[in-house]
Amino acid sequence: MSLLSEFKAFAVKGNVVDMAVGIIIGAAFGKIVSSFVGDVIMPPIGLLIGGVDFSDLAVTLKAAEGATPAVVLSYGKFIQTVLDFLIVAFAIFMGVKAINRLKREEAAAPPAPTVDQELLTEIRDLLKNQQK
Repeated sequence: MSLLSEFKAFAVKGNVVDMAVGIIIGAAFGKIVSSFVGDVIMPPIGLLIGGVDFSDLAVTLKAAEGATPAVVLSYGKFIQTVLDFLIVAFAIFMGVKAINRLKREEAAAPPAPTVDQELLTEIRDLLKNQQK
């Protein structure tokens, strides 16, 4: 299935309310991850490398002159954002992996025939045996 046709199938059968709920929960999850990275993961890493606060890591490209603010390249905040992204991407990957596993289990196990279907099968087999 091509990417375009797969997206079309997703967009057409997707429920807008479910998607909105997912987006809201995803935004809240993003805030939790940002706090986790900034407040739990980065301080110990900073301590291990000599007490560095990653949010303060920056390179000044041009110093402030009078009313002109300094031009600063804040690569520490970028590192935190990359870690945020990696954690969110891993969580989404694990969720999609679990959903795919459930889909495969559903597809792999055909439903057992109902009692009516078993009776009809027996009747069909008896009729075939009588005709022979």
